[in-house]
Amino acid sequence: MKYIKQLLWILAFTFIGEALNALIPLPIPAAVYGLVLLFIALCTGFLKAEAIKETADFLISIFPVLFIAPAVKILEYWGLIAPHIGPILVILIASTIMIFFISGAITRALHKGGDNDA
Repeated sequence: MKYIKQLLWILAFTFIGEALNALIPLPIPAAVYGLVLLFIALCTGFLKAEAIKETADFLISIFPVLFIAPAVKILEYWGLIAPHIGPILVILIASTIMIFFISGAITRALHKGGDNDA
């Protein structure tokens, strides 16, 4: 019963995100609305992390399985992708390196901002 209650909390925020996506004409995915609302609920104490922890941990553990279908679909279109594989790889590598540097810079800035002893 505990896991059902935890899943219902997660689904409630997902449903609210879907409703907001239908009501607000912005190009923001419904999942983002739901995650932001869940984040706010956790930060404000409206919802305790323990209320969703086990189910969230399970969902995170099976997350890689969700990438199997898109990967198979990409293989179906390999004939269209193959001639452009060079530019695609350059873009993927460049964007990954940029994300590393940007994430590092943001983490460093946040860490310095919270460090009162330095």
